[in-house]
Amino acid sequence: MTNLAYEETEANEVAAMQALRPVPRISIQAFCETEGVAQPIERAGEDRRMAKAHLKVHMGGVATAIELYQSAPTPNLIILESRKEPREMLQSLNELAEYCDPTTKVIVIGHYNDVGLYRELIRSGISEYIVAPISMADMVSVVSTIFVDPDSDPIGRSIAFIGAKGGVGSSTIAHNVAWTMSSLFESEVTVADLDLAFGTANINFDQDPAQGIAEAVFSPERIDEVYLDRLLAQCSEHLSLLAAPSTLERVYDFDQDAFAQIIDTAQRSAPLLVLDVPHIWTGWSKATLAKADEVVVTATPELANLRNTKNIVDMLKRLRPNDPAPKLIINQAGVPKRPEIKPADFTEPLGIEPMAVIPFEPLLFGNASNNGRMLGEMDAAHPIVAIMHEMAHVLTGRSEIKAKKKAGLGGILGRFAPKKK
Repeated sequence: MTNLAYEETEANEVAAMQALRPVPRISIQAFCETEGVAQPIERAGEDRRMAKAHLKVHMGGVATAIELYQSAPTPNLIILESRKEPREMLQSLNELAEYCDPTTKVIVIGHYNDVGLYRELIRSGISEYIVAPISMADMVSVVSTIFVDPDSDPIGRSIAFIGAKGGVGSSTIAHNVAWTMSSLFESEVTVADLDLAFGTANINFDQDPAQGIAEAVFSPERIDEVYLDRLLAQCSEHLSLLAAPSTLERVYDFDQDAFAQIIDTAQRSAPLLVLDVPHIWTGWSKATLAKADEVVVTATPELANLRNTKNIVDMLKRLRPNDPAPKLIINQAGVPKRPEIKPADFTEPLGIEPMAVIPFEPLLFGNASNNGRMLGEMDAAHPIVAIMHEMAHVLTGRSEIKAKKKAGLGGILGRFAPKKK
């Protein structure tokens, strides 16, 4: 396969994954006879939609499974690869059935495209039959189909915003994009301010709720949709806020999965969840970014921001190999007398196009912040408000980022090197 064909196949897989629902907490054991089947299954196990599932891959087919389950309980799902002819395959599966718990689901991956075999397997209780070769997307899709109730309520889309450095305006943009999505599309949006010590969402939305996200994170046993609804502050007709306490009365050290239940519950309550992630690198912030449906990185056009953005982008590509690259916003472009990296030069080493380049407008942003208002409320006709509209369309899948002409790196490092006297 050529590099171009491989990249196209990989892009198609990523696109196919976007509509899939997360798989619940289940145990899966796979028994593979070939590397061509084992590798896609292992890749599927690394996908964020399978984060709650516990997957173990064994080399060896049905015979290995029979040997194991003679003395061990069967998991929620068994995935079996078999290169046997249909009659032999059915005989070996019947033998395995003697050791399987009645509630265990079974997926068979075969090498014969036989309609009669498929019907016989389904009739005998096999959940699904797939013909090799398979892709990673095939595996996540079929597991999701078996274990996710198609009649259950849809899960909201989570969009995580993080700044490449402190002070780049990530929170302000997150709040304004959330407000724009709620007002422009009249869709229910929840903002979760995860910066419990220094969060600004309550100021930006002019709210002073008595309770907020802290009550949820410190009382995980109480979290459900009813309890979370009580903690929400209503900012506008379609926008709700899980506010941070923004106090230093406590130390906010959390486990890796501290916010996972809150996020899962919030996603069941609104079609759009905006996560305002602080500029820190901890177990929980890393896990939150890894599991979000979309990640947006905000940076200003300076060298340290470029370094940090590249580190974040590269890390997220490793953590989220089956998802699109993070979206990039270049903010505060054009500060008077400040040496800056041009957008084309900034994005080239990242390999991604910016979703938006927002000019430096201290008067508009300052007035909005000091008055507890959104940009669209201060000046609906301002060009930056139009940029917020464009970003809202992109992040909700209503439009795509427009490709911009690429330029060379242009000696970025040289531009910041000390000049010779």
